[in-house]
Amino acid sequence: MFESGRIKGLIFDCYKTLIDIDTDEDDERTYEMLSVWLRYNGVKIKPEVLRDEYKKRILEKMDVSGEEYPEVKVEEIFSDICYDYKLWTIDEEMVGIAAARVFRASSIRRFEVYPESVKLLEMCTHISKKCIISNGQRVFSEIELRYLGLYDEFDFVMFSSDFGYKKPDKRLFMTALNKFGLEPGEVLSIGDTFENDIIPPREIGMEALEIEEAWKFCDIFT
Repeated sequence: MFESGRIKGLIFDCYKTLIDIDTDEDDERTYEMLSVWLRYNGVKIKPEVLRDEYKKRILEKMDVSGEEYPEVKVEEIFSDICYDYKLWTIDEEMVGIAAARVFRASSIRRFEVYPESVKLLEMCTHISKKCIISNGQRVFSEIELRYLGLYDEFDFVMFSSDFGYKKPDKRLFMTALNKFGLEPGEVLSIGDTFENDIIPPREIGMEALEIEEAWKFCDIFT
């Protein structure tokens, strides 16, 4: 076990670490609901076409990104679709942002905070520097964190959509480390995915714990 007394900064993952969430982006109902919503915003596109266009355009953007672990902004994907399928003049950017949120809302099947993680945060109030690094989309993930009262518990929140690349890219952890102004050995990463949340921070000298291990030993933070 690491020396908890050395820890001055905490990095949390978001989903399956702080937020228990289940989504289904392959469910036909997700695209049916979005297709109907788009109808009232000047965009005509069948659900099955919307699904195929969405997935195809994401892959195309990732293929040309040049990143090892590429990320996109889903609102830009939807904006492009809206531009190509609009019936009249619309603000594609604003409709794309709203469409991304409707899409997210339509795909969610479970959404709640882990009480164990809330308890963990309460036990870490003496650690002043905290952030979130998430392979998430700011367009809706920030709203979800705010809705659950979590966003303001952290000094800053980093979403992969802001950077164009995602974990396990170590640059995200290096950015957080620089923002903290701490040495790697003074920072602990907590997350649910070994590949994304444990290996990269350890490779740059940080401590790391899987979330269930952190719940089990949360008394070490007091």
